[in-house]
Amino acid sequence: MTHVADLHTVLAALAEPVRLEMTRRLFVTGEAVGCAALYDTVTKATASHHFKILREAGIVERHALGQGAAYTLRFEEVEAAYPGLLAAVLNAAPTR
Repeated sequence: MTHVADLHTVLAALAEPVRLEMTRRLFVTGEAVGCAALYDTVTKATASHHFKILREAGIVERHALGQGAAYTLRFEEVEAAYPGLLAAVLNAAPTR
């Protein structure tokens, strides 16, 4: 399991609109979601890059799902590292 990155890295990951929307969708569902359901405005290659940034920041976790992947939000871990941050950012974010 990866740790949650430093605050600057977490905020930088969430500052990009596509990554913020991916994270918001995970927050709303509260469960593992197939990667294709988490983006609709970028190519698969670009989405893979965004998932990598979110994983490296410790915000999401990847799970094998057949030949694809699903992601879960590491809400509790981020909350433990930065209390209230993730909920505040996601609740303030405009929905797409």
